[in-house]
Amino acid sequence: KSPHPPFGHLLPSASPTGEGKGEFVKRDLVLVGAITGAHGIRGEVKLRSFTADPAAIAAYSPLETARGARIEIAKLRPQKDGFIAILKGVTDRNAAEALKGTELFVPRERLPEPEEDEVYVHDLIGLPVHLANGSLLGEIVDVADYGAGDLIDVKVEGRKDTVLIPFADQYVLEADGSKVVVDLPEGYLDAEAQP
Repeated sequence: KSPHPPFGHLLPSASPTGEGKGEFVKRDLVLVGAITGAHGIRGEVKLRSFTADPAAIAAYSPLETARGARIEIAKLRPQKDGFIAILKGVTDRNAAEALKGTELFVPRERLPEPEEDEVYVHDLIGLPVHLANGSLLGEIVDVADYGAGDLIDVKVEGRKDTVLIPFADQYVLEADGSKVVVDLPEGYLDAEAQP
């Protein structure tokens, strides 16, 4: 039974989008990809997908930006670090370059329900986290991925700081959509509190 989500990333509500505009994303939008740059002179873009099956991002088109603009993928082909995409209405390099850094979202209701042993990262934000003994540890405030896998960022009850816990079978005993139960090695919380 794996707690790993079919989507690895979420832009939390009340968090800057990274588009440089200071916009905020509604919580019901799930981050599924990002435009990383222009490719060639005909308006193609480099696209990075965050979906479990990276090519599935095209099936969710049209996508939305944080500002509510619609982005429609007309064609997608693989490349070394992601995809090259042709987007409807983007016909030259200048238009493609203007989209660099744009994060792509899909409304949560358009996603299929996760399998029994899966959970969308998006749905973890705000859930309570309990220790294996049943006591409340805190609440998930963010989910991060720095390249080695998803980490849940938990605001610990009675502390000002948060603690990062790997979202992996070794630590997560249960993630059912209403709560997360973790089993942490002895001293884990003390080690995380060190500067």
